[in-house]
Amino acid sequence: MNPEELKFTPTHEWVHVNEADGGWVATVGLTQHAVAALTDLVFLELPKVGQQVQAAKPMGVVESIKAVSDIYSPVDGEVVEVNQAVVDQLNLLSQDPYGEGWLVKIKLSENKLPDGLLDYEGYQKQCAAESY
Repeated sequence: MNPEELKFTPTHEWVHVNEADGGWVATVGLTQHAVAALTDLVFLELPKVGQQVQAAKPMGVVESIKAVSDIYSPVDGEVVEVNQAVVDQLNLLSQDPYGEGWLVKIKLSENKLPDGLLDYEGYQKQCAAESY
């Protein structure tokens, strides 16, 4: 996916929404900035299919050799698919965070994105202001 077409959370998750089966389905992942900051990933825990998630609430955990970080859902809804390949091959996150490294797909509770998501330019400004 082209990062310039995505929306971003202040906590470094990206989201892309498609219409599917009469509703909106969001594909969610971690940004390249987040993966680079974590370095050397060792563990990933994602929600299960069928689990309800809430925007801005933890839905999983990513662990590197230097930190454990929550993964926050950018949207409200039900997890409809989990990318098991990325759980089994953590290097997919660093190799292709906006493609093969996606984490989950969530069917949105409402066919709209929550307020507070950043566009590409806004996210780039946030990253530049952070001191990693």
